[in-house]
Amino acid sequence: MSSATPVEGSARRSDLRNVAIVAHVDHGKTTLVDAMLWQSGVFRENQDVDDRVMDSNDLEREKGITILAKNTAVHYTTPEGEDVVINIIDTPGHADFGGEVERGLSMVDGVVLLVDASEGPLPQTRFVLRKALAAKLPVILVINKVDRPDSRIAEVVDDTYELFMDLDADESQIEFPIVYTCARDGKASLERPANGTVPDNDNLVPLFSTILDTIPAPEYVPDAPLQAHVTNLDASPSSAVWPWSGSSRASSARASRSRGSAPTAPPSRSRSPSCS
Repeated sequence: MSSATPVEGSARRSDLRNVAIVAHVDHGKTTLVDAMLWQSGVFRENQDVDDRVMDSNDLEREKGITILAKNTAVHYTTPEGEDVVINIIDTPGHADFGGEVERGLSMVDGVVLLVDASEGPLPQTRFVLRKALAAKLPVILVINKVDRPDSRIAEVVDDTYELFMDLDADESQIEFPIVYTCARDGKASLERPANGTVPDNDNLVPLFSTILDTIPAPEYVPDAPLQAHVTNLDASPSSAVWPWSGSSRASSARASRSRGSAPTAPPSRSRSPSCS
């Protein structure tokens, strides 16, 4: 159920958040999800795993891009000791797979818009942001790869503000929080670092906190019958077509979406020249 349109008798799941990570291709979405999974304690420290755990498709691994939108769940404990499940949809960044982005946005209550600190907003950034603004979803801007030698953080932030205005964002939508990250190193900060340097923080707590503060908790009607939001189909030669439910509904409106489980294979700790 959309948090923007409460229904009489509805309640909130304060222990849940549903968010999609959207961006242009190769701006670091999947690497950021990897880091969030690591820091939420999903994987053992000594576990040997592949890079970009969410890119499980053979073609995705071959090309190094995300093709199919996928979901996972991050179990995060706040500094105050509250346990929250953050359901995350990792979406493709290539324009050819824009339908996957639209499908993902139908299941969430807000988005994390990832922008490369050097390249800035690119065509797919415009596409996914337009869809998010049209759906009236709150946006968190994440400036990633801030350690790139050619980063131009202040200019990229200004370019993103201009993009919001070009897309006719209203005043409330333009007042978005900004987080600066180095997804490869698992670091985030609310303070703008100097160009070419990493954030002045050793973890992703500022990002987790911003998600909890900005993305509204989903609403549901406690006594309503269960409904399913089918978002994907798969087939097995030994069975039949399987519907995959991206969310469960407890009313005729959009529902409380408690879904997704963490994948079994975590990312490796290999490092690239700049933050992914």
